[in-house]
Amino acid sequence: MKRSFLPLLSLFVFSADWAAAAEAPPSRPNILWLVCEDSSVNWFGCYGNPEAKTPHIDALAKQGFRYTHVYACAPVCAPSRSTWITGINALSMGTQAMRSRYMIPHGILKYYPDYLRAAGYYAANRPKTDYNIGGRPDSECWDSNTQAAWTKRQPGQPFFQVLNFNDSHESKAHGEVTNTRHSPSEVTLAKYHPDETPIRMNYAKYHDAVEAMDGEVGKALAALEQAGLAEDTIVIFNSDHGGVLPRSKRFLFDSGIHVPLIVRIPEKFKHLWPDAQPGGTVDRLVSFLDLPKTWLSIAGAEVPGAMQGHVFFGPKAEPEPEFAFSFRERMDERFDSQRSVRNKRFVYIKNYMPYVAWGQHLDYLWKMVATQTWEDAHKKHRTTAVTGEFFNTKPLEELYDMELDPDNVVNLAGMPEHKKMLETMRAALRSWQLEIHDTGLLPEGERERRAAALKTTVYEMVRDPKQYDLASYLEAADVALAGQPAKKNRLLGLVKSPDSGLRYWGTVGLCLLGKLDATSLDMMEGSLHDECSEVRVMAAWTLAKAGRALKAQEMLLSVLDKHLPATLLALNVLDWAQLELAPYLGTLDTLSKKTQMPNPYEQRMLEYLLESRGLKNSANSGSRKNEDF
Repeated sequence: MKRSFLPLLSLFVFSADWAAAAEAPPSRPNILWLVCEDSSVNWFGCYGNPEAKTPHIDALAKQGFRYTHVYACAPVCAPSRSTWITGINALSMGTQAMRSRYMIPHGILKYYPDYLRAAGYYAANRPKTDYNIGGRPDSECWDSNTQAAWTKRQPGQPFFQVLNFNDSHESKAHGEVTNTRHSPSEVTLAKYHPDETPIRMNYAKYHDAVEAMDGEVGKALAALEQAGLAEDTIVIFNSDHGGVLPRSKRFLFDSGIHVPLIVRIPEKFKHLWPDAQPGGTVDRLVSFLDLPKTWLSIAGAEVPGAMQGHVFFGPKAEPEPEFAFSFRERMDERFDSQRSVRNKRFVYIKNYMPYVAWGQHLDYLWKMVATQTWEDAHKKHRTTAVTGEFFNTKPLEELYDMELDPDNVVNLAGMPEHKKMLETMRAALRSWQLEIHDTGLLPEGERERRAAALKTTVYEMVRDPKQYDLASYLEAADVALAGQPAKKNRLLGLVKSPDSGLRYWGTVGLCLLGKLDATSLDMMEGSLHDECSEVRVMAAWTLAKAGRALKAQEMLLSVLDKHLPATLLALNVLDWAQLELAPYLGTLDTLSKKTQMPNPYEQRMLEYLLESRGLKNSANSGSRKNEDF
């Protein structure tokens, strides 16, 4: 018996082509993948939020299978979509830095639509790509940028259609927060947010945005049914990562990584069902890495061996993994480096830059009233130990119970009763980093320079242990981050290494030790001439902390004046170290006016440094664009 997937509703016509005549059902399923932006599970009614107004997505959950443990690989769009298009973790390719467009070996790594098209599918994507990969236009892998793939295909040809919805993007939480449809008094704040009226109003504004996105999802589903294709089409709905209020997007907490995933499979393809009947939940642990591999599997396309995920439903479903892994690296103008491991209950986070705060000022994030209000509350002592923690530097390790503590505010890492879980997840992370060739143990600029010198890509370079000794870098990082004076001689040995990666971690470790003897500081002065500019910058910070400010100043001015690849890092260090800016003002002004302008991230750091110190901004402050960089 044929089931109608949708109640009768008013149909928004994206174009006249949406209502194309139905055809004979294909032998393989069509696939409609609906992707919204920036929304964790917390913003949807079907995932338990009583204030959410998401009737179309809630209805889809009742018609399909709602997955409860799905995690993005990165808490921001470009690295997340880089992972999707290849089926390979961006951290494994060197494409993890936000909007970086670094190269991968396209002759070796194809995109998943390439395999769908080779298998006979008509593949369309509209409108967002944002794959964060250089060397190939994002649109090249698709047959078209249409919103109704079924109108362009050959008769009987199965289609794969991606529709991206921008209505829930972070930008929709910017601006005025008055006159919202949702009531600010009725929203439920996360435990880490202070209960301030503007923050409540921003919650309500974003609830409105998610409601608008839900309406667009409803229109797309109605159009599919109007075309007579609902019974032949698998529908998938999910977000591209979590978000969007501060401490969600860009962060490895549940609010930034835990995402919705709903899959509706027509009865004619019930052999693909992950459960006996639609309408319930599926508790399998799913990573975003699993999605492209699964789409290829159910489409009967080739699944390349380079893909790293697991097929999570269908007759070729693979065993459920024990853990899901995620990462954070540079996002926009701010550096950070984190890795996380999750099972269905606990999340472990390792901080490779514990010396920087979670809540570093980031231009795009600070466009939100909620972020501005939160910062003001903290500066004026209206926050508590919980609501003010965001503005502190991080511990080396974090462990949270996601069932008892869904807001991730109680760090269990130092508690004896959780020692075994901590050790298990720590070991799982190390094993995974080695397995996928974690590219992030070199600074961003250094890994690109090294690959360029070798005339190869980062992807290929890190798979050669002679060129990228990951095991040694992981060990060196652990020594550096331990912050133990007893390890000083070991760190000094790293600083003398011929390998720039080991020298970098040795310098980081000495910087974290704080008080150093004259011999160690003399060695740091030698590091001011290191061929790796990131080593120079970290050595300068170490010397500045130790009172050798003039030497540090000379090096930082040199990096900025020459506009070296570590320029953005140097600008960040000026902020992290709270160095006096007066000696740098002329160089900063010159940098902002160079013929080859700083990139948007350098520009933002220039502006913030001046604005945050109450100095006149001479760095073209009116030139910023309201774009999600």
